[in-house]
Amino acid sequence: MSIVTVQLGQCGNQIGHEVFNAICSDIHGTHGLCSKKENESYRDACKERFFCEEESEVPIARAVLVDMEPKVISQTLSMAARSGYWKYDDRSRFCQKQGSGNNWANGYSVHGPRHKEVIMNLVQKEAEKCDRLGGFFTIMSMAGGTGSGLGAFVTQCLRDAFPTSFILNHVIWPYSTGEVIVQNYNSVLTLSHLYQSSDALLVHENDVIHKICAQLMNIKQMSFRDVNQVIAHQLGSVFQPTYTAEGGLHYSRNPLGSFRDPSLYTSWLNPRDAFNAWKTPRAFNKYEKSAALVSNSQFLLKPLDNVVGKAWNMFASKAYIHQYTKFGIEEEDFLDSFTALEQVISSYTIL
Repeated sequence: MSIVTVQLGQCGNQIGHEVFNAICSDIHGTHGLCSKKENESYRDACKERFFCEEESEVPIARAVLVDMEPKVISQTLSMAARSGYWKYDDRSRFCQKQGSGNNWANGYSVHGPRHKEVIMNLVQKEAEKCDRLGGFFTIMSMAGGTGSGLGAFVTQCLRDAFPTSFILNHVIWPYSTGEVIVQNYNSVLTLSHLYQSSDALLVHENDVIHKICAQLMNIKQMSFRDVNQVIAHQLGSVFQPTYTAEGGLHYSRNPLGSFRDPSLYTSWLNPRDAFNAWKTPRAFNKYEKSAALVSNSQFLLKPLDNVVGKAWNMFASKAYIHQYTKFGIEEEDFLDSFTALEQVISSYTIL
């Protein structure tokens, strides 16, 4: 099945590019751990999932690029084309000349409704290219305005237009030290709205990835691209096609086993249903062996509680509220978002 990726804002487009780069590098890699036939089957599964090859010998990413400023998208298109291994479809992009000013309300209430038809037409065209549409994968930041605000709006539109398709939102959690003065407002509004329309949220914390780069990879002069490449490799390994021995040389998502210890899980969840493992004899990218874990746990409780607490303190003193109300986001909208996330915190606390 194929996945249509929607890259939103500067962060989403830069990470999206690295994800496709990692996947394409993996496809073209040589791996002696599996047979030639297994490798070809793996490559075909990867290409169907992430690329199409219509009218071009170079694979074209199944992606829609959206930003309210043209610079990053232009750079992204150019870098992909220069690689010679893959590219984006120039017609599957949408950008304007004025950004969202790190304001969630501007992205959600202004840019979203204004450009809904154009953006959703691009998504529809990409979806129609898929023989078997598996779902949508959106990539966005929570701290800014376009990725967060427009991203939340587009996710709602995807849910309305494709009610039975799976929607996975990948969100970048901002540095705790602060990137944008109103990042906690933007994060609260983003998470509460995605909670209503997304099937799953996959979260990467900038602070955690920064530590991986500094401490495990020993990168002295770190760039955003270093951080993005670590995220991309993790995402690429999560989306790696898996192998089913029973089905011959057929790659699919097939549960192969479980951790059976009941103490690992909440009492109302059957351990047999709580953990699924997938495997492949084909190594990912340059690694001889690799493992990726995606968990739904209490891991994000503390950072979520911190973000909500900081946003509430600002809200209680009415700080910067006027920047949101002028774009139609009222105090009641903030209160609804706080209520939704407090319920999430409460639910995960009692797991």
